[in-house]
Amino acid sequence: MLMLNALELIIQHVVENTWALYLDAAPFVMIGLLSAGLIKAWVPQQRLASWLGGDGLWPITKAAVMGAPLPLCSCAVIPVALGLHRAGASRGSTLSFLIATPETGVDSIATSFALLGPFMTVIRPVTAILSGIVTGLLGSLVSPGRHTATPPLAVSSCSNACETQTAWQDGVSPTACRTSTCCDETGMCDATQSHNAWTQTGAGIRYAVTNLLDDFSVWLLIGLTFAGLTMTLVPPSALSTYGSGLPAMLVILLVSLAFYVCATESTPIATAMLLAGISPGVVLVFLLAGQATNLGSLGPLRKEFGWRFVFVYLAGISVSAIGFGLLTNYVVVALHIDIVAQLHVTQELLPEWIKLLGAGALTILALRPLRRHLPGLAPEPA
Repeated sequence: MLMLNALELIIQHVVENTWALYLDAAPFVMIGLLSAGLIKAWVPQQRLASWLGGDGLWPITKAAVMGAPLPLCSCAVIPVALGLHRAGASRGSTLSFLIATPETGVDSIATSFALLGPFMTVIRPVTAILSGIVTGLLGSLVSPGRHTATPPLAVSSCSNACETQTAWQDGVSPTACRTSTCCDETGMCDATQSHNAWTQTGAGIRYAVTNLLDDFSVWLLIGLTFAGLTMTLVPPSALSTYGSGLPAMLVILLVSLAFYVCATESTPIATAMLLAGISPGVVLVFLLAGQATNLGSLGPLRKEFGWRFVFVYLAGISVSAIGFGLLTNYVVVALHIDIVAQLHVTQELLPEWIKLLGAGALTILALRPLRRHLPGLAPEPA
């Protein structure tokens, strides 16, 4: 009986901690989703490609800066990056875009502020951009070898482009695409030119609160539950002895490179790691390396660019993650930054009613049976 009561008490505390984290995160997730929808609607992919052409520091820097806010994970960014490269982006710019884009995004930045505090919210996108720049410059210095990139896809009509569109265009309906006149040789379809501003914005927001939210909602819940469980069972600083140095970073790096986790869903896991006493530098390695790549992304990159490109890609991610992780630990110690205290401060910024409103809205949008009754979000007929 005592064991059963203890188990019930643990479950109760896990639920309470998970709910508290959800309340803190929900309003910022909603802000991130709306921002991602606006970016989706108003950042044409073909124009991105024209901005990223040429070699040197400036195109590589532009690729990292432009890619950082885009709401794309390490799988979704692959077809977009391939399309940009085939449309004229340089190899260095493509590498920079490939790394900076999945490591952060407007949705994950908003969630980071709610769950990780202001220091980690700033250091995360800054190091993501710098990682992209470093790797892009490294890639631009390495010759492509004998591998020849796959030729652009031949697309005979806009309808065909919609059938093979990348994850970045999943929010564009086939009907809208067929009315567009801006399909290009890479198979990318930009339907925005045939819409007015309100329709274009609405389509982007619809994409964010349906396609994008569906991509990470379950994993976000799993991450929050894991964080709630850690807060309940692991006392603060319990892992600080083992989770602060270079060996811990190397272990996290190897695990992170192999597995798939997106930026938003990884944020509550990072919160749990911080609360368990793992150093901010080790957590940053997880946030950078875990989101930048996974084993499933290496095949398409090898086919398009060759093994030399893949090696530079992995080496750049690894060196940058470890280097910025060590630097982050140094800065935290030198400036006497209390990361755990910052977590509690950001959780108290919003009044309770805004948290409840955000949690209710996010729950309705995440549950498809409830979402389908909202105006403009009903599933399109087949």
